[in-house]
Amino acid sequence: MKRRDFVRHGLLAGAALATAPLFPPSLRAASNSPSPFKLRYAPHPGMFKASAGEDIIEQIKFAADQGFTAWEDNGLAKRPVELQAQIGQTLESLGMKMGVFVAYVSFDRPTFVRPDPESTEEILAQIRSAVEVAKRVNASHVTVVPGSVDQQYADQGQWKRSGGSRLSEGYQTANAIDMLRRCAEILEPHDIAMVLEPLNWHANHGGVFLERSDQAFALCRAVDSPACKILFDIYHQQISEGNLIPNIEKCWSEIGYFQAGDNPGRKEPGTGEINYRKVFQYIHERSKAEGKDFVIGMEHGNSIKGAEGEKAVIEAYRQADSY
Repeated sequence: MKRRDFVRHGLLAGAALATAPLFPPSLRAASNSPSPFKLRYAPHPGMFKASAGEDIIEQIKFAADQGFTAWEDNGLAKRPVELQAQIGQTLESLGMKMGVFVAYVSFDRPTFVRPDPESTEEILAQIRSAVEVAKRVNASHVTVVPGSVDQQYADQGQWKRSGGSRLSEGYQTANAIDMLRRCAEILEPHDIAMVLEPLNWHANHGGVFLERSDQAFALCRAVDSPACKILFDIYHQQISEGNLIPNIEKCWSEIGYFQAGDNPGRKEPGTGEINYRKVFQYIHERSKAEGKDFVIGMEHGNSIKGAEGEKAVIEAYRQADSY
């Protein structure tokens, strides 16, 4: 494929519940509603349920009233088709952009680096299904986590082989590139990009194939398709490699999406060691200069429970956005 211009974790459960929000629409839509954030920060289902109620649609409306202009839902593909369509319609009516949902994820099987016919068909079927989900919500990016390395991680912290001879790293990488090209062939005609998410080995996902941003960059360059980009998760990359802004700068041409979460703890900005104001400022200023429009998924928990904790999350993003 030739490069050309591109025109454009736990999964959360089930269907929206019909409970009334704590803040009725008449109170939410006050005349002094906050101004939109500079960047498209994207809350996820459940993040504001104490304030907006259990209904996902009401949570989206509440987020819009707080100035958020995007929404993320890792578990979207598992939701009823009718709810997917309703979410898409709601986002469109509010002028909000849909962030990522999970198209394919594997943490502990070498499905990309040592594929077999069964796992290959599983991957391609899920990518095809993701196209239809994306159309219902007008999503332009979907998450792909391309499996584990060709070995297993033992509970004792020891590495052990998973049966047979282990493939060398170069062959594993070549297999992953071939599989990613097959996925890109499905997505590219629909102007949808899969974003590959490097995950840290130290705190969350030991043994995954894709760990570092430079590795993801090399894969995207090798696949050579606008349908294959990087999901730069700031939380994971702070743990894996640090040096955040220089690494974002080096990967910039292949980044399609960002996610946020502070470290340690994986909660909202300001609860850990990352200087999110500076990171967001870099993303904003460079995006504005180049005409890019990134979504930044708020893929983290709330440090405080209940409505007070939800207010704290909103305020944390106001502070990080104040550059």
